[in-house]
Amino acid sequence: MSTLALHRPAALAADQRPARALAWLAAALLLVFVAWPLASILLKAVDGPGGLGQAAALLAEPRLVDATLNSLGLALATTALVLPPALLYAFALTRSRVRARPLLRTLALAPLLAPSLLPAISLVYLFGNQGLLRSWLGGASIYGPLGIVLGEAFYTFPHALLILLTALGVADARLYEAAETLGAGKLRRFLTVTLPHIRYGLASAAMVVFTLAVTDFGVPKVIGGHTNVLALEAYKQVIGQQQFGRGAVVGLLLLLPALLSFVAERRLARGRGAALSGRSVAYAPRRNPLRDGLLGLGCGAIALALLALLGTAVAASFMELWPYRLGFTLAHYDFDNLDGGGWLAFGNSLKLAALTALAGSAMVFGTAYLVEKTPAPRLAAHCIRALALLPMAVPGLVLGLGYIFCFNAPGNPLHGLYGTLAILVASTVAHFYTTAHLTATTALRQLDGEIEAVAASLRRPWWTTFRRVTLPICLPALLDIARLLFVSALTTVSCVIFLYTPDTVLASVAVLNMDDAGDTAAAAAMATLIVASALAATLLMNLAGWWGNKRLQKWKNVRSKA
Repeated sequence: MSTLALHRPAALAADQRPARALAWLAAALLLVFVAWPLASILLKAVDGPGGLGQAAALLAEPRLVDATLNSLGLALATTALVLPPALLYAFALTRSRVRARPLLRTLALAPLLAPSLLPAISLVYLFGNQGLLRSWLGGASIYGPLGIVLGEAFYTFPHALLILLTALGVADARLYEAAETLGAGKLRRFLTVTLPHIRYGLASAAMVVFTLAVTDFGVPKVIGGHTNVLALEAYKQVIGQQQFGRGAVVGLLLLLPALLSFVAERRLARGRGAALSGRSVAYAPRRNPLRDGLLGLGCGAIALALLALLGTAVAASFMELWPYRLGFTLAHYDFDNLDGGGWLAFGNSLKLAALTALAGSAMVFGTAYLVEKTPAPRLAAHCIRALALLPMAVPGLVLGLGYIFCFNAPGNPLHGLYGTLAILVASTVAHFYTTAHLTATTALRQLDGEIEAVAASLRRPWWTTFRRVTLPICLPALLDIARLLFVSALTTVSCVIFLYTPDTVLASVAVLNMDDAGDTAAAAAMATLIVASALAATLLMNLAGWWGNKRLQKWKNVRSKA
């Protein structure tokens, strides 16, 4: 019997009633802002005189069939392009003695700070009709499948890398020692020990890259040319033609690849065994100059390519007229004289990011604490756990469509939220809820349940334990959640593309609008501001984490000295 169960009478005391009420409130919020919008899409797709028959007829249209095949083909090509370099990079950082590994890791994760439109803008500058390197493509055009795949590769590479770093970061040295003793060479050890060990990570990385590439909106919009994909089709149906029923049907199509990937990932997770046991020996790579040198060159080439795409847009934003007049100028940052939203959009994005980080962190961490560390009602806890994982399988574009159908309905009592900054905050928190929730629950499950048991025996209310014990210990995880939500709110496009108004236009949307208006340099300038803001916020939160570890986690140093 768990220690929490031993103190069940204390759980029924008056100080536990607020916890139960808050758990029900959290479940209700997730039902309203996650489940209800998704249900609205399904109802909208089958709404109308034809019902399901009309939806089936729309799915059979050649235009939708072509967009579906294009989306699947481009996503498969992106996955095939991203996985090998991501595996090489992760292997170099975890299984070799390559120099400057922290720097290489930071450079590889830099694309996370940029909106997905930035690599497309850079590709236009480099390989477009006026690009410096357009001759490299021969007669091929960057506007179309080639540009989409390259842009999506930049966008999805850090996501695959993070998963593979985790998969390769833990290994049992005894397996490699046994293989070496049996005479297995380096290649055979890699094929028979390393690859089977990371097969779950490889499959997860492939699914994440595939899903992101299918559902991304920014890259195809900027550089897709005449290539139609599902994300663009949904945008055209809703924004261009005001065909909301057709948009809902396309939204359901976008939902299918993500749901299939999620189900496949869950099935793979069931058969996954533990990587380490109590007798395992942590693997430590030995120095090998030839291997380390070759891997270092490979990582350097990949990092250079990522920096080239990131740096091209940044550099072009300070140049007079690419590629003819390369003199320095700040004219492209004079947003008040340009279309797209101007400085209002940038200010709105900062407000959105700050509110998302504050409200989202409080919601996510507080809800996870109620479920994991208090006797929350069983039904409420099951509801929270299920709905917290649901956004993982829902693309941002689909969630945004759901918010239109749900909160724009006149009969909805929350209709007043539509068109405000609050609805943008809610949708952004909902979109990135799963990753934040998993981070919080992982941190909380590492804490011994004796903490709450001792507090209950001392008749201390749960909120005192939360404030004085749990929160200081879990401060690093809380800052990770806040950093994730802040950066994601700055860079997201698909989640908010249907929800903004002229008064709540965002910087990421302004990049899209400026590029549509032909102000590519101004779009690059706004994207540069997004990257700079995300970088500054990351550094500030890292500084806050350093201060918090120094002031609030002194117990770690005491324990290590003891």
